[in-house]
Amino acid sequence: MPPPGFQALILCGPGVSLNTFTSSPDDHPKALFPIANRPMVWYPLDWCYRMGVTKIHLITPPSSAKALEAAFSINPHLTSLPTPKPDILAPDGLSQNTGTAQIFRLPEVQAVITDNFIVLPCDLLCELGGESLLESWMIQCAGLGGSSGDVDSKSSNSARLGGIGVYYDTKGPTDTVKGEETDFLATAPAQRSVVPSHASSLLPHISPLVYAMPTDTLNDITTDKKSFFVRHALLRKHARVKMLTTRRDAHLYFFPRWVLEMIRQNESFDSVSEDVVGWWAKAGWQSGLADKLGLRETFAANTPEGKGGEESMLDSGELEEKIDLAGMSTTWTSNLSSTTDNHSPAKNPTKFASRVRVPDSPAISIDLPPETPRNPLTIPPILAYLHPSSPSAPILRRCDTTPLLLTLSLRLARLPGLDDPSPSETGPHPFSHAHKIPPSCTIPARSTVTRPDCLLADNVLVAEKCVIKECVLGASCEIGVGARLTRCVLMDGVVVGEKVTLSGCVVGKGAKVGSGSVLRDCEVQEGFAVPDETDTKNEKFMVFEGLEGDLEDEEMGGEGLELDDGDGGEMMTGLGD
Repeated sequence: MPPPGFQALILCGPGVSLNTFTSSPDDHPKALFPIANRPMVWYPLDWCYRMGVTKIHLITPPSSAKALEAAFSINPHLTSLPTPKPDILAPDGLSQNTGTAQIFRLPEVQAVITDNFIVLPCDLLCELGGESLLESWMIQCAGLGGSSGDVDSKSSNSARLGGIGVYYDTKGPTDTVKGEETDFLATAPAQRSVVPSHASSLLPHISPLVYAMPTDTLNDITTDKKSFFVRHALLRKHARVKMLTTRRDAHLYFFPRWVLEMIRQNESFDSVSEDVVGWWAKAGWQSGLADKLGLRETFAANTPEGKGGEESMLDSGELEEKIDLAGMSTTWTSNLSSTTDNHSPAKNPTKFASRVRVPDSPAISIDLPPETPRNPLTIPPILAYLHPSSPSAPILRRCDTTPLLLTLSLRLARLPGLDDPSPSETGPHPFSHAHKIPPSCTIPARSTVTRPDCLLADNVLVAEKCVIKECVLGASCEIGVGARLTRCVLMDGVVVGEKVTLSGCVVGKGAKVGSGSVLRDCEVQEGFAVPDETDTKNEKFMVFEGLEGDLEDEEMGGEGLELDDGDGGEMMTGLGD
């Protein structure tokens, strides 16, 4: 596949919502956390390579850079990725608490962005091909709207490139997780082309975005003002507005390069989703807001004149001229309904054949005077792709909480392996593993492991009389005699004792679950040892920083916190949800 002309920036955050397993982001960064036995960052990298993007930067705090570099040297899933390998960028001013918009004001990040760019998080699972989104961006935002007959579309005639954000439904028929974060969106009806799009096109699911904010922000506004006010300017611009409350921002954006200048000029921007996209969406209809955001200066700085005339119009994100491909077609016809409504020659000018040139033809490039503050500023569109929520829709979800990790891992475990004797008619799934149960695993005849909904890594050892259903087991896990596992995710090196019952649990790397324990909907931190005969539900087993000092005070006769000792001298504490 030829390069699409984009570069990708993958933001590797600290993973606060996965704190049971990412409490030490310097040693165990969120980007390396396993989803269905693959590092989390493998999924956005695979998505980029599938769409032909090879210029990729992983942006991470300096404290996590060494762990990422080591993983790309030894992890088989990361070493098997195509070349060129992604570059790891660790700016000095980046910390675990830096806002996403603040990242793009760092000099090191601005220096590596030389073209239009894609922003995506390290926790995104996207089965949808990026080339489909790229095609929609090219048609709606990059001047190819005329190729589908949309000659009246302001987006196609805009002299500056627009952007696209991706949103999915959290309340769909599959993979619904209670309490998942959502965003408030408002979209306007899209002006459809006179030429129908092809069957696999995403254009029917793309609409102009006019409002975007997290649901928590919306709740704060409604609590403070006891209502949600809609500006008259919005209704004057868009008579029909659709408001959505169950969608979530996937944090996947296609941005033109001028957005970088907008972020640099607005130092108050902290979040890409709430500030950059949110204010951009409102600038399209709110009078005077574009000038307040400095967009006039932003556009001027990204023209060849603003850069000294050294760079081309295409590199600056501005179209050299407007091309009406539909007007050149010999089969294109005008809209008869518009001509019958009003016979005024001024409103309905005569259409000439494409070979006839007239002075005001859009095919002729005319040097216009520069915009002045008195002239209205045309804002490039920011569009929203609303991913369908049907059961057959491709996977597109973020995995940033433990319930989502469990749900998505079990869904991927149901995918057939590449060695499946009855392959799918549509070909192998991009997230399928070579083997669902590798030959190196040991499973006695008297134990049951349901192949259709289980996924095992290499060297898993299962003892006699075990029952394992709908589970994901990492490499070198050991399951004791008579254990029963249902809807669980076990990471590498987990040891499960005899007659243990686990249901809906996520167990961290190298953890141990004592014999006879019964755990339901629990989380166990990496390396933690759960004592024998533990029977509990909805608990988090983890060691908290600072408790070691409290224990030493207690041993010295002080009044410390009373704790139970686990196997190997570990401390056990449980926190309910």
